[in-house]
Amino acid sequence: MNEKDRVQIAEEVIVQEKPNDIDQISIHSINSNHSTKHLIDPPDGGRAWLVLFGCFCGLFCTQGYNYTAGIYFDYYNREVFKDQMNSLSWIHSLWLALANIVGPFFCFFAYRIGYKWMLVVAIFLCSGSMMLASLATQIWHLYLTQGVLAGIGASLVWFPCVSAAQQWFSRKRGLSVGLAISGSGFGGLVLSNVIQAAIDNLGYRWSLRILGFITFALLCICAAFVRPLNRPSHVSGSRIIDLSPFRNSQFVILFVVQVLCNFAFNIPSGFLPAYANHIGLDRWVGTNLSAISAGVMIVGKISGGLLGDYCVGRSTAAFLCTILTGVMCLGLWLNANSAATVWAFAAMFGLFGGGYLTTVPAVLAQVVGMEDIEAANGLLFFGWFFGGLFGTPISSALINNVADEPTYNYAIIFSGVILVAAGILLWVIRVQRGGWYPFKMV
Repeated sequence: MNEKDRVQIAEEVIVQEKPNDIDQISIHSINSNHSTKHLIDPPDGGRAWLVLFGCFCGLFCTQGYNYTAGIYFDYYNREVFKDQMNSLSWIHSLWLALANIVGPFFCFFAYRIGYKWMLVVAIFLCSGSMMLASLATQIWHLYLTQGVLAGIGASLVWFPCVSAAQQWFSRKRGLSVGLAISGSGFGGLVLSNVIQAAIDNLGYRWSLRILGFITFALLCICAAFVRPLNRPSHVSGSRIIDLSPFRNSQFVILFVVQVLCNFAFNIPSGFLPAYANHIGLDRWVGTNLSAISAGVMIVGKISGGLLGDYCVGRSTAAFLCTILTGVMCLGLWLNANSAATVWAFAAMFGLFGGGYLTTVPAVLAQVVGMEDIEAANGLLFFGWFFGGLFGTPISSALINNVADEPTYNYAIIFSGVILVAAGILLWVIRVQRGGWYPFKMV
């Protein structure tokens, strides 16, 4: 029997004995130039915790910055480039879009240059962008710095950190992804108050420089620790863009969910400080709304992972968290006209929104398996590009559709309806994977 026949028989045995949960497979055979590739079992501990700490640090400063964008947006609109909300909204939109731009090429980059050098480049892009933004005198300067450079740098951090958290854990995968992504919540909680204090005492330019120094230090830790468990396969890594995950119908649904959600998800985090100012609340309330939302997201991300791992299953947890995020927009934020109701919405959005951010990547690992995780992650989170680029300007246009006074209700309804629709799509995946019985862990 020649080597080709042996590989073919091995593949047939794996297909016949494939378990329901694909992430339980520890050794996969693939036909690549008639060779067999062995994937290392996730250790679920040991060095994996060090890798997870690096992921946490990377997402603390890059995604944590995302939760502070509303503070800069509100300050620029009030003090620096007065009453230019529509133009200023493109700064964060560029960041949101480009924070996912690496996605289609991630598997190729991971194979060719590795996680380490992607993160080293990100160190200079992310920290340098804040330093350059502190010198800006025109809005377009901020487009290039806080938008383009910071966005590309964040993209180079996001994909290695999320993929590494998925790869190094199996039984605790939901928890590990939750802990890694909770770095963004801790970052938002800490950086919101640091930035506001720096703006008040030193000016916004020094606040950007301080943010740059913090980012530099944390990304150095990230680059030192974050590594993949398994190198991408030669087949996927040799392609500049690997579209093979789209052959999986459940992956297609997840991709549509990501496209939809990013049109809506960043509206609360981006506009809550301005909304608080609109209804006459103290300026520090607006700042701390971002902080409390980011802080509660820590709880939401970790508890969402635990809920999926040990209670209801990852697909069910993703459905519940996403649809309840939309319900909170329509039921709570739409009627929020006092400090108490706005605080309540910020907390509920953080809780359920944090769960959404954790559970979708955990579901992805089950849907595609570890052998395609880099390609699938890259494509899935690239789905955020479209909502990131156009979501905030659309919302800004909805808010400012009346000349005399901003109208936030249209943007709130827009956000809530899209999130509810995305939740329904996640229920479709849950039914495909586990049937209609509601109490089965899927």
